[in-house]
Amino acid sequence: MRALLEALGVLTILVVFWDAFETLILPRRVSRRLRLARIFFRTTWGIWGRLSRMFRRPERRENFLSFYGPLSLLFLVAVWAIGMILGFALLQLGGGRARPTGSGSFATLLYMSGSTFFTLGLGDVTPANSFARAVTAVEAGAGFTFLALVIGYLPLLYQGFSRREVRISMLDERAGSPPSAGELLGRRGTSYSVTGPQFLRDWELWAAELLESHLSYPVLGYFRSQHDNQSWVAALTVILDGCSLVLTGIESIPGGEARLTFAMARHAAVDLASTFGTPPVPPSPDRLPRADLERLREILRERGLVPASGDEADSVLDDLRASYEPYVNALSRQLRMPLPSWLPPEGAADNWEVTAWEVLSGRRARRDFDPPTPRRPKSGSDQPPNR
Repeated sequence: MRALLEALGVLTILVVFWDAFETLILPRRVSRRLRLARIFFRTTWGIWGRLSRMFRRPERRENFLSFYGPLSLLFLVAVWAIGMILGFALLQLGGGRARPTGSGSFATLLYMSGSTFFTLGLGDVTPANSFARAVTAVEAGAGFTFLALVIGYLPLLYQGFSRREVRISMLDERAGSPPSAGELLGRRGTSYSVTGPQFLRDWELWAAELLESHLSYPVLGYFRSQHDNQSWVAALTVILDGCSLVLTGIESIPGGEARLTFAMARHAAVDLASTFGTPPVPPSPDRLPRADLERLREILRERGLVPASGDEADSVLDDLRASYEPYVNALSRQLRMPLPSWLPPEGAADNWEVTAWEVLSGRRARRDFDPPTPRRPKSGSDQPPNR
């Protein structure tokens, strides 16, 4: 029985330690399905998502969902710590002895293991043989190392989150709130022939950073953006939608950089869908029926662009959409982050145009905002003297 307890303790410690190593240190995706962290996130996120249905107002539901990412990280660390404490307590129960006499119950050994893991050093229960002292020394070192890893892990995590959100915030002025591919291309119109390549190159880099950070730290996928009408899934989808329109054919906008950005963004969508265990599912209903496609082309023409049309253009666009929409739709359903529309939202104001007081009062109508133009000084006596 003692050998069995020792083996169970060693197995528990190794499972927890290896899971923490893969999550905190290993800088690559782990494809193994049976993982403590994966089971933890899938179970707790399912419960959290069902609890969010209690909130009828979308903003309150989104606010509730935004708590999951940081809280799940804290709870996962607690699960690891409890697992390590339990494993060392089983080792002490199997081959260790404790003072004072009569302190050999599992509850007491669990208490001693916890005080040792967190390096409290209370001293009311102490190891009484060489095996117990060795286990205590190893546990104290493991606890100190575990604490150092967690302290070093949190800044890296929030740096990755901050880098992701900078681009999403910048998308507000460029593609609207919520963003859309029609607004993304329409706001700059023909100027995309000059500024478009650099813009797409920046978003190609963003997609690459998104892929690297979220494969290394999948918990980042549960961290939600600052505004309810923004998300990393929506931003990734808008970039894919915009690149698809350019690759289908828009006069005066070259497709070279759009092809590279599309490839990188689709790579991110496919790999992240696999990381979160979400098989591809085509969106239903269709995000861009033919009537909306014609309306989108009309909007682009009004903004000075000349999009390709006809059966061949429709076929190219359908093929491009089929290569990524099932994956972003699967991520959208799993993470409860709505996909954006292709058409610009009617009457919606950008986040930068609306203050918190206007949101609370329900006034969120779109305004045509232009910075005031400074008036020229009048001629004659009204002009300020030269100094």
